[in-house]
Amino acid sequence: MNNHVTKKPTAAKPVMAKTNASRSLKTSMHKTAETPPSRRMPNRDIRPFFDKLAATIDDPVTELEYQNTFELLIAVILSAQATDISVNLATKPLFVVANSPEAILALGEEGLKGYIKSIGLYNAKAKNIIKTCADLIDKFDSQVPSSRAELESLAGVGRKTANVVLNTAFGQPTMAVDTHIFRVSNRTGLATGKTVLAVEKKLVERIPEDYIVDAHHYLILHGRYTCQARKPKCGACPVYEECMFKDKAKFVEL
Repeated sequence: MNNHVTKKPTAAKPVMAKTNASRSLKTSMHKTAETPPSRRMPNRDIRPFFDKLAATIDDPVTELEYQNTFELLIAVILSAQATDISVNLATKPLFVVANSPEAILALGEEGLKGYIKSIGLYNAKAKNIIKTCADLIDKFDSQVPSSRAELESLAGVGRKTANVVLNTAFGQPTMAVDTHIFRVSNRTGLATGKTVLAVEKKLVERIPEDYIVDAHHYLILHGRYTCQARKPKCGACPVYEECMFKDKAKFVEL
């Protein structure tokens, strides 16, 4: 972060040329819709908010491709700082030859890298996945555990990954907060907070019980395709009325 402060020029002096850093910052601010956080969404608007998302999003499921809980776990580990599309491209051929802890362990770390090298941080991810497979075999009878503590004991599995698996595979009312959900929650005023954990806790508190299992997918899909970071499509937003984003009118035409 550039802490240098340039004094504002007086009227008698020519304006100083902008540095590359200042031009970059201005461009970034211009292109990106600021996420305040917004004012808190009133309780009365929360159910209509999810009713409208549910009416718009027919199939609130993950876009990661998998056939069993183990494949889901591996896909979610790989998805850290990577897109679902890139993960699917890598796991499609991988799961054909290895879709169990024993099969991936047999590939070995180098063999696994051959399948996932197109994904960011693949060296570290390969190492973690091999360790996870060994632990699943030794400690959990080759089954993916259904408790947070046991999931987080596995290499490469943090709170967010555990939340995704618990929610998607086991239907538990957990909330995995990724960059999309963090943005949507703060921008709409649904759950504001400076940290992922703070937003997660507020979401769990505020989301209606009958929506809590699917809420993760409603919010992530809304953030991915409508409430986008740089140019939110406020004109096509189904929850425009409930959203507390103070600049939403500026993005109606996008």
